[in-house]
Amino acid sequence: MRTKELRIFVYEYDTVLELPETDQKLVFAARDASEKAYAPYSKFQVGAALLLANGEIIQGNNQENSAFTNGLCAERVALFYANANFPDVSVKALAVTAKNINGLVAGPVKPCGSCRQVLVETEARFKNPIRLILDGKKKIQIFEGVDNLLPFAFKPDSLG
Repeated sequence: MRTKELRIFVYEYDTVLELPETDQKLVFAARDASEKAYAPYSKFQVGAALLLANGEIIQGNNQENSAFTNGLCAERVALFYANANFPDVSVKALAVTAKNINGLVAGPVKPCGSCRQVLVETEARFKNPIRLILDGKKKIQIFEGVDNLLPFAFKPDSLG
């Protein structure tokens, strides 16, 4: 038997104003997208904004449905829109934020398992790590690449 150590790197900031300008712009775009989310059941409005390699910023937000499993997360809305409209352009960064009836959530919002898997596929598709910026009122976390958020992911080469 062998024991291996797993290290995950995350960068933490106290406010959005501490971030580089490009990251600030993405966080504010994600916050803007959260305002337009359709979340009548959970009242948990999630916004996502991604930066494409061509400089384009794509927004997405969660879309709920009374049959809950038919809804879609903000991250996948943005990623699928980008892949449908810019199929040959890689994703450089993704900012995610959320608010509830009390306003911006305190801690950084984390992508669900399905969104993490789509992020893994997007990284593999373009052979390019995605900078993940997870926004919260009291803390912002940045992960350089999905492997730091989803170690041991199922990737396309897992099929071989």
